[in-house]
Amino acid sequence: MHTKPLSLARKFVVGLFAVFALLALAGCNDVTLTNLTPSTLPENPSEIYTITLRAKRFAGAVQEKSINAVLVVNGQTYPMHKSRLGDGLYECDYQLPPGHDKMVYYFLVNYKALEGGTLRDLQTYTGLQTTTIATRYVLSLEVTRGPVGSRIAVLGRGFTPQDVVMIGNVPARTVFESSTSLSFFVPPVPAGRNYNVTVSNSAGSSPVGTFRVDPASVTVSPSSLSLSSGQSQPLTFTLSYPAADGGQLLDVTTDVPESVIMREVVVPAGQTSVTVNVQGGRPGSGNLYLKGFGDGTIKIPVTVQ
Repeated sequence: MHTKPLSLARKFVVGLFAVFALLALAGCNDVTLTNLTPSTLPENPSEIYTITLRAKRFAGAVQEKSINAVLVVNGQTYPMHKSRLGDGLYECDYQLPPGHDKMVYYFLVNYKALEGGTLRDLQTYTGLQTTTIATRYVLSLEVTRGPVGSRIAVLGRGFTPQDVVMIGNVPARTVFESSTSLSFFVPPVPAGRNYNVTVSNSAGSSPVGTFRVDPASVTVSPSSLSLSSGQSQPLTFTLSYPAADGGQLLDVTTDVPESVIMREVVVPAGQTSVTVNVQGGRPGSGNLYLKGFGDGTIKIPVTVQ
């Protein structure tokens, strides 16, 4: 089979035909659609969620007033209205059926455009879109820094008594306040550092933010204890600053638990010190340890006779 070069005139005709073909197809791309709805939305009591679409015109032949956007969910169409937030934006407040936590939908847009001098009715649409409703999410930390032992609030939604706040990879003592609020005591971790904070349970973990642990100092008086079995002696812990709201937990541990009987040490909010009674148990010797202050650990020797 032989081929001949196209003549100049024939090339012109072929090129002109290609241009008209492209113009005929241009209507398919006159309007582009972009879903501006987040893939995840926080749950709200009314279960009404705003779905947002951007319909951008690329051709001057499209008549803007003719654009009619609808939201399609499960075969049902819901009209979308122009948003006051900007040109080309359309919104629809969709009522999610009870018991549902996911929306699968698409957008359909009808419009008019001039093609070859003729006003035509055209249509474009998106693929399937998915938005999930988050029944559990974390909003923020009440504060973003503090010393070891500070009580810090976490605000969010969907909290349970099984939730544990993690400072880095260290679990913090966590208090379940309500489904929208947790609090935790900053654990004895090295000060002067930033730590990632997460809320974890058996279902996984949710990021909260970053918390900086500030250095702090505390003095303990007396610096050592010598007791007889059954005898009690006061032990005073003094901070260099007033304890914040919620009080300040001092994480005191011992290596002789059968020899030492004492209650939890918490400096009340607004106070700088607290005194607890330490009672002697079985004879033995060891130490009380207070972590997270000074050079890392304060050691109080204890002897029970």
